[in-house]
Amino acid sequence: MQNRYFTTPIYYVNDKPHIGHAYTSLSVDILKRYFSCLGQNSFFLTGTDEHGQKVEKAASDASIDPQKFTDSVSQNFREMSGLLNLSNDDFIRTTEERHKVSVQALWKILEDNDDIYLSKYSGWYSVRDEAFVADNEIEEREGKKYNSFGSELSWVEEESYFFRLSKWQDALIEFYDNNPDFIVPKSRSNEVRKFVESGLKDLSVSRTTFNWGIKVPSNNDHIVYVWLDALTNYISALDFPNTNSDNYQKYWPGIHVVGKDIIRFHAVFWPAFLMAAKLEPPKQIVAHGWWTNEGQKISKSTGNVIDPIELIESYGLDEVRYFLFREVPFGNDGDFSREAIKNRINGELANNFGNLIQRVLSFIVKNLEHNIELTDNNKNFKTFLDIMDLEETLNSHILDYRFDEYLKEIFLFLNNLNNYVDKQAPWALKKTDPDMMKEVLSNICICIIRLTQYLHPIMPQKTIKILELFNLDESFKSFSKIEEILDMKSLKINQPEPLFQKIE
Repeated sequence: MQNRYFTTPIYYVNDKPHIGHAYTSLSVDILKRYFSCLGQNSFFLTGTDEHGQKVEKAASDASIDPQKFTDSVSQNFREMSGLLNLSNDDFIRTTEERHKVSVQALWKILEDNDDIYLSKYSGWYSVRDEAFVADNEIEEREGKKYNSFGSELSWVEEESYFFRLSKWQDALIEFYDNNPDFIVPKSRSNEVRKFVESGLKDLSVSRTTFNWGIKVPSNNDHIVYVWLDALTNYISALDFPNTNSDNYQKYWPGIHVVGKDIIRFHAVFWPAFLMAAKLEPPKQIVAHGWWTNEGQKISKSTGNVIDPIELIESYGLDEVRYFLFREVPFGNDGDFSREAIKNRINGELANNFGNLIQRVLSFIVKNLEHNIELTDNNKNFKTFLDIMDLEETLNSHILDYRFDEYLKEIFLFLNNLNNYVDKQAPWALKKTDPDMMKEVLSNICICIIRLTQYLHPIMPQKTIKILELFNLDESFKSFSKIEEILDMKSLKINQPEPLFQKIE
C-alpha cells in the first residue's frame, strides 16, 4: 500500500486565522480524506510557526511573555482545525522540545558537512516575511523600501552564520530537471527555476538582534533563522533525527501545500538544506493562489479580512468547503463574493443535489413504506455504468489538484440524474408500471450513494447525513463499499430533511 504525507505550512502566530489559512488547510484535508476513501494510508500535518522577530515584537507590543503569547495564538489555529472539521493526524508547534531537538540536529549535520560558516551580513530585511531581499527585488516608494509583496524593509547589519546555498545551485537545477512535477502549477515552477538560474547567494541562517527562537547549538549568541527552523517541522513531526523511525520511513518524502508567496522557501531553500544534510528532498511543492474579497485585495488596513468563523456561521461549513474548491482552479487566484457563494449554494447544492435527494427519498418514504428494493438491472442503466467508471477520472483530477474539475464532473452526473428522474417520472410509473418504477428508483438511489461517496472528501458532514438517510453507517464513505451495497437486497430509507438551506 502506498503511504502519502501531506502538510500545510505551519502558520505564523502573529495574528488570528483568516481565509488563506482555511483554504490551505482544507485543500490538504480533501487530499487526506480522498485517499482514505480509496483505502490508502496518508498522514496530514499542520501546526504553528512560533519563533522570530515578528512574534517577539507582537508579544512585546501586547506586554505578554512570548511563550504565553504563542500558547494563546497557537490555540486559535488548533481550534480552527476543529472548526473546519480537519482530519489532521498531528499538530506541531515550533516551541515543542521535539522540534527544537530536530532543528539543532539538522544544524549540526549542516555544520559538520561544512555547509554552514560564520561571517557578517548587511542587507535589506523584511520583518513581516522574515526574509532578506535581493537588490533587484526592492521597490522604493515615498522614501521607504519594500519587497515585491509590499512589506516594508529595514537595513540590518550583524554577525551571521551562512548556509552555502550557492554551492547547491547546479544540484537544484538538476533536481528540477529530473523531477518536472516537483513544483505545481507549472507557472510557479518556471518562476522558481528562473530565480535559481539567475544565481544563488549564500543564505544568512542566524540572527543576533532578537532572542525568541532556537539557539544555534555551537553558539548560543545566535538564533536559528526562522525559515530553517520552520521548514524543519516537516521532518521533526516524523521523529527526525531518527530517520529509522516508522513514521520517517513510511511517510518521508512528503507533499507540501503552500501559498504562492512562500514557494521560494519551500522549493529552493528547503530542498537545498536537505541535500546538504544528505536527506531526501520533498516529493512535491503545490502552490495555490490568493483570495480577494469582492474584487479587492485583502488586508487588515482596509478591514476586509475574511473570517472563516463568520463564513461558516453565515453559510455552513460544508457549503463553504464546496464553494472554495468549486469556484476557482486550485493554483489560480480567486475572488470571494457573497453573490457567487449564494449562486453556488442555491443552484448546485440546494436545487440540484439537495432537491434530487429530497424528492426521490420522500417519494420512497411515502409510497413504498420507507423501503426500496435494489434490482440487478442497474447494469442496463448507462448513467450507472458511467458513474461506476468515474473513479479513474476523479483520481486523475485529485492527483493533479484539479478540485474544481473533480466537482464539475460529479455535478454533471447529478444533472443527468435529475433529468433521468424527470424523464422516467416514477410518480407516473407507479400507476402504469410499478416494477419499472422500482427499477428506476433503485438506479437513482445507487447513483446517489455513489456520488455521495465521491463528494465525501469535500463535504464530509453532509455526506455522512446522506448515507444515514439510506441507513448506511460512516464506513460506507469508502469507495470500495459500493460492491457491498450492490449485493444488498433492499435499503430502508429515512425521512429526508432539506440538506442545504437556500440563501435569500
